[in-house]
Amino acid sequence: MSILFVFLGFAALIFGANWLVDGASSLAKKYNVSDLVIGLTIVAFGTSAPELVVNSIASAQGYSDIVLGNVIGSNNFNLFIILGIAGLIYPIKVQSSTAWKEIPLSLLASVLVILFANNYFIGSDNLLISRLDGILLLLTFAAFLYYVFWQMRKEQSNTLDTSKPEITSNLKIWGFIIIGLAGLILGGQLVVDNSVKIASLIGVSEKIIGLTIVAAGTSLPELVTSVVAALKRNSDIAIGNVIGSNIFNLLLILSVSSFINPISFKPNFNLDLVVLISGTVFLLLAMFTGIRKKLDRWEAAILLVLYLSYLFYLIKN
Repeated sequence: MSILFVFLGFAALIFGANWLVDGASSLAKKYNVSDLVIGLTIVAFGTSAPELVVNSIASAQGYSDIVLGNVIGSNNFNLFIILGIAGLIYPIKVQSSTAWKEIPLSLLASVLVILFANNYFIGSDNLLISRLDGILLLLTFAAFLYYVFWQMRKEQSNTLDTSKPEITSNLKIWGFIIIGLAGLILGGQLVVDNSVKIASLIGVSEKIIGLTIVAAGTSLPELVTSVVAALKRNSDIAIGNVIGSNIFNLLLILSVSSFINPISFKPNFNLDLVVLISGTVFLLLAMFTGIRKKLDRWEAAILLVLYLSYLFYLIKN
């Protein structure tokens, strides 16, 4: 039954992603808002919903390794696997604001988490992400949202999109978005719950489950959404979804999790955070190598190879 529910989850994810991308693109065109802004906000929040649900439950039950493993693992999966696959399907053209602002913001969020988790500013041996750390992460998230809406107002005043939206009715647009999000959340939950059951039967550690199976499962909405966006040649939603989700995960979901229960941090998670930081630096450098402001296929292939090497190391150790 668990295997059957995993496949049902995949089906819900695929249909949900299609509806979400269509609805989000139509919303952007109707109100003259860029696909990038929609990707960084509505789509990113929707595809991060499974992480929020899973982490809230795990934090309430005191499973700090699942909380950290899910967020860090999801971000690594988003960055290396999702952008890698989407970039292989169709090279991802990136706007200047993404190269100069959104990707560096994602890098800043990763650096803040590793500093807070290791008590860099207070020097305590009791490593944890405290409620105070959570407040600081949440304030940084609020600054990110302010930037996104400032960007939206700037685009509305300076640009005019004359192309017609795919769907014109407000009811249909929001219907597609809400049904799409519901499909992604339901599908992600089905895949996660039943994947964990299968993994537990074969005796896998909590950390590895968090970093791999739970992380991959809760990242399936981002994966399907970005792949569908790449197939539809919508680079802004493809990359906005990933970068936005990573920022949501680190700044919003970790802060909410820390409010529920301070998150105990084990030093062996530092390697996984360093991988995340290194991958984000690589993505930033990729914007200025080869064709500028584009993730080329060869760069996407490198992301996939790096992740597979990292996964091999996790399994071996």
